Amino acid sequence: MFKYLYTFILFFLITNSFASNKENIANNLKNTKNINFKFEQNINHKIEKGKCTVQYPKKIFCKYESSNNKILVSNGKSLVIKTSVSYYRYPLKRTPLDLILDKNFLINRIQSLEEKIIDESYINYTIVENDNEINIFFDNKTFNLIGWQTKDIYQNLNITFLSSIRKNEEINVDIFKLPTQN
Repeated sequence: MFKYLYTFILFFLITNSFASNKENIANNLKNTKNINFKFEQNINHKIEKGKCTVQYPKKIFCKYESSNNKILVSNGKSLVIKTSVSYYRYPLKRTPLDLILDKNFLINRIQSLEEKIIDESYINYTIVENDNEINIFFDNKTFNLIGWQTKDIYQNLNITFLSSIRKNEEINVDIFKLPTQN
């Protein structure tokens, strides 16, 4: 009797754990209003580091550790990349961040995608949308977003890793105001 009960429970736990990754990720995203994190970004083998704050939907502020005072800001409609010597402004819809920063889009798309488990540590989904291919990664234990791989508007490979993730902290929403051009 115990052998059958043990087998049933083991089978249930195994099948439930595989079936629930998408549900766990969706619930985690639904319960996340904002995230703060450190990042390491590799664009064509040039590595940059910094800190970001994301407020859903579609707002981001990143301050890079570089000496040129680089920041990246989205107010949900436009994306600005500003350094001490340059200023670029793009419609957010023309960038992969438009999709990455939209948690409802991620939740809906993930439900229909095939997941890949990488090294038993990461859950990966590949999203193809509007000529963008985005590989998005979640932690297999916390179900937090931990990175993405895209091509930027110049077709450069962009790999971003997130660490020191903190969720639902008090943030100053003024950081999402677009900076003015020098």
